Amino acid sequence: MKSNKILIVEDELLIAKTISIILENEGYETIYGITKYEDAVNYVLNNVVDLVLIDIQLKGILDGVDLGNYLLKMNTIPFVYITSNTDDITINRVKDTRPHGFISKPFKSIDILATVEIVLNNFSHIKIDNFRHETDTVYNEEPFILKKVVEYINENISRKITIDELADLTKWSRNHFILVFKKYINQSPYNYILIKRIEKAKAEIRANDFI
Repeated sequence: MKSNKILIVEDELLIAKTISIILENEGYETIYGITKYEDAVNYVLNNVVDLVLIDIQLKGILDGVDLGNYLLKMNTIPFVYITSNTDDITINRVKDTRPHGFISKPFKSIDILATVEIVLNNFSHIKIDNFRHETDTVYNEEPFILKKVVEYINENISRKITIDELADLTKWSRNHFILVFKKYINQSPYNYILIKRIEKAKAEIRANDFI
């Protein structure tokens, strides 16, 4: 099961519920029913959120692009627009907020799932890089080494990977490796490998469905 929590900010509750079902069927935790800028800001300030999906057309004066701009300045949560607004003026406003993704309506389930998976994966690597540059006075090599381990797992996910094998890559003890992995990835190496294998299997099934 995935542990990521995704906030859906959408003024049409039927669409929000549809997105929620698509994601929860894949094991994500979702929150929907938030339709205003102010309510979305309040939620992210008081709750842990891993990703925000934003419709540009929201209830109230401020819209989804305003929310994207707020999240850009906050710089701790990735966000993706899901909208039917694709005119030049809107697109130019969207680009200024540097979103992590953009999905046009009407969408397919695969559009939602693929974008969410890619954004969360990319942002996890960004977090590792940020940890790496956390201090100016002391060089911390742990995030750099761990990023290589994550890349190794992703490249070899089709075969058996042991914790000892990964620990050997880092030159750390098994226990130290597990502690460092949990610190930066927020889950154990075993769970990370398991989730990646499940995601790969589901992606293959979905790909076969389109053949």
